[in-house]
Amino acid sequence: MIYRFRVILDNDTEDDIFRDLEIRETDTLEDLHNIITQSFGFDGTEMASFYISDEQWNQGEEISLFDLSDDNSARLMNETEISSVVHEVQPKLIYVYDFLSMWTFYVELAEIVEEANGTDYPNLMFVKGQVPNEAPDKLFEADPTDDFDEFNDGIDVDDYDNLDFDENWN
Repeated sequence: MIYRFRVILDNDTEDDIFRDLEIRETDTLEDLHNIITQSFGFDGTEMASFYISDEQWNQGEEISLFDLSDDNSARLMNETEISSVVHEVQPKLIYVYDFLSMWTFYVELAEIVEEANGTDYPNLMFVKGQVPNEAPDKLFEADPTDDFDEFNDGIDVDDYDNLDFDENWN
């Protein structure tokens, strides 16, 4: 079967920037990573990760391009078949390319179709919008239900007698 994805660049402009792609369900997330980077004009040499997402686009489990974990426990793109993480019940992924620039994309399964004779896969079906020269700025906001205030935590750092540590510890 062929998975048809819409890959949307997360940006704050009025212009939509997206690509519609086709790829075999048995291909890996690394294959999907490659067609995404090519279709948006990136060279593909930067670090990248997919994140399993729920219906509200909340970021879940990471599946990375390379294993940078201390215990070699990271789930890797080249070992993960697309159909094992994306299907009708779970159709969304978040894709982040280049962790310094933080290009962020919403990847959504739009349709599952039969393979067409004479078509090479992966296949770029449709292109809309030009990719900006720089990644759109991200506005990271605190959880409004979190009442932590780093500047008003009730601790007087000049009150050495009441801080909970032994100043002669070594």
